[in-house]
Amino acid sequence: MALRLIQVGLGGIGGHWFRTVLNSNTEVEVVAWVEIVEEALQRAIEKWPLPQERCFSSLEAALEAYEADAVLITASLAGHVPSARTALLAGKHVLMEKPFAPTIQEARELVTLAQEQQRILMISQNYRFFPRALAARQYVQEKTLGELGTVTVDFRHYANRAPVETNRHYHIWQPLLADMSIHHFDLMRYVLKQEPVSISCTSWNPAWSRFVEPPAAAATIRFDGGAVVTYRGSWVSPGQPTSWTGDWHMEFTDGELIWNDRSEIGGVTNNIFVRRLGEELAPVESPALVPTDFAGSLTAFVQAIRLGSEPGSSGRDNLKTLALMFAAIASAEQQGLPIEIASLL
Repeated sequence: MALRLIQVGLGGIGGHWFRTVLNSNTEVEVVAWVEIVEEALQRAIEKWPLPQERCFSSLEAALEAYEADAVLITASLAGHVPSARTALLAGKHVLMEKPFAPTIQEARELVTLAQEQQRILMISQNYRFFPRALAARQYVQEKTLGELGTVTVDFRHYANRAPVETNRHYHIWQPLLADMSIHHFDLMRYVLKQEPVSISCTSWNPAWSRFVEPPAAAATIRFDGGAVVTYRGSWVSPGQPTSWTGDWHMEFTDGELIWNDRSEIGGVTNNIFVRRLGEELAPVESPALVPTDFAGSLTAFVQAIRLGSEPGSSGRDNLKTLALMFAAIASAEQQGLPIEIASLL
């Protein structure tokens, strides 16, 4: 039997979920949709299209009208905590976009509420469901190249062409460190199988940027297993764009691993290479991972509910990713002052 789902948030990311995942997924049945912005609600009803009688301007109304097992929250950050709280108090499992709360305190409260209600709270860290990320994680886990030491991650995109007046992206809070880098911060924890200890971060707004808040940053992150990550990210780089996962260079005792993941393009097989000491660079076979990306998140959520198990990116686990994100922002706001991650947990 398909999992009955209510989707909250029908904007940009909500539309992506609907078109690429929910619309063709047999594991779930979307029984209702919620959007508090009337214009966005009507636009979704007309464009997607959606049945008018199943669309609501409040989650409470949707829950009262239709039986559901879970709630998917794809609203903007301001709607995350209120929607999740309403869903959990109604006894529903919750899958939500990241960052899942605007403060660590509110995130902790949701995690505690989910435990009290005995419901699953999962954060969609969809980059964990890319095959090259899994392959890199296996190299670390199996110590194929020995011990991991130094990692470099570069993310570059040029999202700086749209008119300032009409582009919402230019005006959001922390467009890189909160809206994008949280993907990379979580991927570091997943791939390295280590937890962050401290971070020193600098962010800036280049002269040609159309963003209100800094769209570029650089950071050094120390992990508890000894790895040190150098991270650079930019929404306004004129350089060669990277994949969404970023370009990774990982140095081990006996060689290096170089990878990114462009699985979303399709037909790409060699985005991961290994070079052992004294040998030439060689392609690596990456595991078949189906489904990937957002669909992988949804499948993991459904499986966790059916098995009664805690998913890998549960709210409890994701507190550590959230803490790294907030530490990066705090460090950048204090001119690169190192921040201990434990101080935020």
